[in-house]
Amino acid sequence: MHQTTPVGPERIFQTLNAHQQSAALNSAIELEIFTKIAEGNKTPAEIAAACSASERGTRILCDSMTVLGFIEKDGDSYSLNDLSAQFLDKSSPAYLGGTALFLMSDKLMEGFRDLTNAVRNGGAEVKEGSLDPESPMWVKFARGMMGMMFPISKIIADTLGFESDKKLKVLDIAAGHGIFGISVAQKYQNAEIYALDWANVLEVASENAGKFGVADRHHLIEGSAFDVEFGTGYDVVLLTNFLHHFDKPTCEQLLKKILTSLNDGGRVITLEFIPNDDRVSPPMEAMFSMTMLAGTPGGDAYTFREIREMFDNSGYSGSEHIPIEGMPQHIVISQK
Repeated sequence: MHQTTPVGPERIFQTLNAHQQSAALNSAIELEIFTKIAEGNKTPAEIAAACSASERGTRILCDSMTVLGFIEKDGDSYSLNDLSAQFLDKSSPAYLGGTALFLMSDKLMEGFRDLTNAVRNGGAEVKEGSLDPESPMWVKFARGMMGMMFPISKIIADTLGFESDKKLKVLDIAAGHGIFGISVAQKYQNAEIYALDWANVLEVASENAGKFGVADRHHLIEGSAFDVEFGTGYDVVLLTNFLHHFDKPTCEQLLKKILTSLNDGGRVITLEFIPNDDRVSPPMEAMFSMTMLAGTPGGDAYTFREIREMFDNSGYSGSEHIPIEGMPQHIVISQK
């Protein structure tokens, strides 16, 4: 049973005005409002001076952030709450501001401005969109999303279940920031990581490999996953946040290619937003299909049944679904 929609127009107006809330949060992050409050600026005048903004505009923005539950207000003084202190203060190791700025970037929003035509056509026709190898948006993605993906990367490394000293050859497809392969390299000291992505994006992955102390075991493969040669002998292939960009035949084409690169008994670790079979729950996983409709010609949020079928059709022996508690993304482990 799904929840009954309340009678009356309030929910309609909340949804129509949701862009105002996301725009306000985006501005607060751009102006570093949360960071400046954390540094000790409390009043509108103090925060405005620290952010090089008007006092009136700062007061209205801070009040809006209070209404939305990101900061607290006592008289004329603002303070961070636990949520904003952990995720919106730039000095926090869990800072998600870069992620937010990427999600609100013009390239991602472009598809939603023409969503009606995407619905009519069954997919987006976005110039220089999410499938363009020259688009700088993926560099922004790589720099902005690592903080959000860091906890999941540790879960994936733990999920592999090998002995800690096992020699591993790991292919990290669409590596981006590189943190998935890097976390595997940190856990397994004899793992060699081969990060595949476009050249401009791999610069970010290389920076992070150096930062996390695994640069000597972090190798680069430049190009498209559909075109470049992977090589062979891989024990693990990391396929994170990638399949949802493409239709099923295209996904199966890639999965068959990956299969030939794996050792016998090798495995593919897929990370995806996976809705239930009803495709309307859980909410975040289900709504991700709309993101793909607006941003890609044929991508989707696939159910586990659909993902398993794609792997089965591509010659794999079986797939296991592992939801991640408290997160909208799920792990699928598929065996050769």
